[in-house]
Amino acid sequence: MNPSIQAKPYEHTTPQKVAFIGLGVMGYPMAGHLAQAGHQVTVYNRNQAKAEQWSAQFKHEWAATPALAAAQADIVMACVGNDDDLRAIFLGPDGALAGMKAGTLFIDHTTASAEVARELGDLASSKGASFIDAPISGGQAGAQKGVLSIMCGGKAEDMERSRPLMMTYAQACTLMGPLGSGQLCKMVNQIAVVGLLQGLAEAMAFGERAGLDMEQALSVLTKGAARSWQMETKGPTMLARDFQPGFTVNWMLKDLDLVKQEALRNGALLPGTALIQEQFAKIAEQGHRDMDISTLFKLLARPSEAT
Repeated sequence: MNPSIQAKPYEHTTPQKVAFIGLGVMGYPMAGHLAQAGHQVTVYNRNQAKAEQWSAQFKHEWAATPALAAAQADIVMACVGNDDDLRAIFLGPDGALAGMKAGTLFIDHTTASAEVARELGDLASSKGASFIDAPISGGQAGAQKGVLSIMCGGKAEDMERSRPLMMTYAQACTLMGPLGSGQLCKMVNQIAVVGLLQGLAEAMAFGERAGLDMEQALSVLTKGAARSWQMETKGPTMLARDFQPGFTVNWMLKDLDLVKQEALRNGALLPGTALIQEQFAKIAEQGHRDMDISTLFKLLARPSEAT
């Protein structure tokens, strides 16, 4: 088995011609699972060397532009950085839309705004193609293991068409509503994640200052009402001062800005999230922008212990 993904059983599905655009820490293993599951995958990446590396590893093709990748596919998938990146790979003479045929389905795994999902969905529809916004949760480890959770926006028939492909790298994918609904659900996810993470960082710092054996405390806490994925995953790494990403402060700041802009539109009050966003901004200013989001702990741990 290739080192960037972990073995998992794949449900038998009819092989599809797929283009996958964006081979970052999430996209690389996701595209790998599609290849391992028997689909015909053509990849594109802005850094061509990464596309060539993936192609050599998984023995599938790479393309020089998103349009050329999409021209060979019935289903196009993307996992890039933000709204601007998404527009860059979707629009223009070399963009995926230019290569897409009528009947093509575009599945976007980027965490982006609900607005861009609706905008690009309308453009795809004008060409007789379909669009699903399908942001993901589960981190790099979830992508490698093929156990991501996917929240989707779009039409039910497009969702059913896309489900067998997404389940090659997911443990669940759920249609939340019309276009943009997947992105809105991902914003809900990020609000919950940072709240849990801040609470965990405070708890770990408090316990250390109180003189508790925090490894023992975590063992107790993960069997009680405070148990969470964040505690089980990030608690030990906080104690070990291991802040290698994971999911970076930089990307979380981008996601929280999306949350802030949406809250301004819909009137939601997010006082706790706003304070945590300020904490992440402070971490970024200290030069830790590319470290894991568990770096929140740095602001709370004893100065002599923080690294």
